[in-house]
Amino acid sequence: MKKIAVIVAGGAGTRMNSTLPKQFLLLNGKPVLYYTIDTFLKSYADLSIILVLPEEHIAAGQEIIDAFFDYTRIQITEGGRTRFHSVQNGLALITEESMVFVHDGVRCLVSTDLIKRCYEAAIDFGSAIPVVDCKDSVRLIKGDDNEAIERTRIKMVQTPQTFHSKILLPAYKIDYKDKFTDEATVVEAFGLKVNLIEGEEGNVKITNPMDIIITEQVLLAKP
Repeated sequence: MKKIAVIVAGGAGTRMNSTLPKQFLLLNGKPVLYYTIDTFLKSYADLSIILVLPEEHIAAGQEIIDAFFDYTRIQITEGGRTRFHSVQNGLALITEESMVFVHDGVRCLVSTDLIKRCYEAAIDFGSAIPVVDCKDSVRLIKGDDNEAIERTRIKMVQTPQTFHSKILLPAYKIDYKDKFTDEATVVEAFGLKVNLIEGEEGNVKITNPMDIIITEQVLLAKP
């Protein structure tokens, strides 16, 4: 089955104290986005990428593609007002039945193993949402009160969230709601259940300057 990765890279980098969006910050001399794209292209020889970028950074994204990758496997489209709308713009370019991975562009330590496990699970169940255990104590705020929640019941959600196109494309035709923080919430609002699989502890999302330092060291340690 055709494989398409919609890589969403619309972050503004405000928490990085940088005018340059975090997906373009350098890790060992290469942009964060380079590592994400590279891993997806290496996972399957027949996988293609739809890269979703803010309009003002499309040229920078094209420069990365021209410098490092086979441009015939990647196309760029403009992002939208929210993540939901950005993913919606990417999905609009999918015209045939396929398995669709939706991934945060700044989760640049994703492995080919996780990508393949997501694909295989989605083949069997229609969807695959990678999650990891919550290791911290968790409390729920209720007005002026709060209560502890059993952390074994909490999962931390990652990407790539993977779906058969027959599920994801119709789901993204529903009206936007603020609660749509990821693809799983959209598909659930469409009336379908999602399938959870084990994610990876190292599949972190770069959010602040410390994440850049840690990620750079992890990349240096790779063979």
